[in-house]
Amino acid sequence: MAKAKKNKQTTMAERADRHVLYEASVQDPESEMEFVSETFEALAGRPLASIREDFCGTAHTSAYWVGQGEAHRAIGVDLDRPTLDWGREHHLARLSADARARIELVEGDVLEVETPKVDAVLAMNFSYYLFTTRDRLRRYFERARAALVDDGILFLDAFGGYEAHQELEERTEHDDFTYVWDQDAFNPINQHMTCRIHFEFPDGSELHDAFVYHWRLWTLPEVRELLLEAGFSSAEIYWEGTDEETGEGDGIYTATEQGDADAGWIAYLVARR
Repeated sequence: MAKAKKNKQTTMAERADRHVLYEASVQDPESEMEFVSETFEALAGRPLASIREDFCGTAHTSAYWVGQGEAHRAIGVDLDRPTLDWGREHHLARLSADARARIELVEGDVLEVETPKVDAVLAMNFSYYLFTTRDRLRRYFERARAALVDDGILFLDAFGGYEAHQELEERTEHDDFTYVWDQDAFNPINQHMTCRIHFEFPDGSELHDAFVYHWRLWTLPEVRELLLEAGFSSAEIYWEGTDEETGEGDGIYTATEQGDADAGWIAYLVARR
């Protein structure tokens, strides 16, 4: 008798979806858009209605935004069609027909794409760090500025601190996986770095190099100077406050000219057109 073939059991890594893991580890559209919308209204004196999410990936933030209000509109721009298609299947498909009509995903280069003007352009998760020369980053800021209405605002995030210059791995435990942030290489001469994201699972399997980034670690003064060179009227730094009990960040960002010399920090840059 022929022996029955044993079914090969797949590992947790083989069954995992890297986009689901990324969104669970890195993104928080609710908190992000709370900061963006409240800051926009405080500066512009009116509610935020339309956004363009550059380097949008799965368009998680754009989909969240249009789902939060009937007046909300969003455009997502990204070069990678498979990732945009994933977002269409997993985020846009879950929206109401009305909300889907208020979001557009564009496969295109943020340095070249033409879109309707919006209230706010977002470039989050340090995505603009992929521009590793002053000329290219300035060019991106010029294009982002051109996409804004007259009182529009560009929102960026940035990270730094002395640990940002180190080659290290940081692990964050989640319910059924571990998120690994791997600063694999750093060149202090040109500030170029290679960062990787891995995911580890309880069964011992690993999704290695789920995402890989080749960036320049820009400093806040450099980014600010380039924003002003690109024509923005102002570029403010919003620094996170500290929880007095834990000594950790409290999630509240306010405009300031004085930061702390932390091992690692994340800040926002808010540039008014």
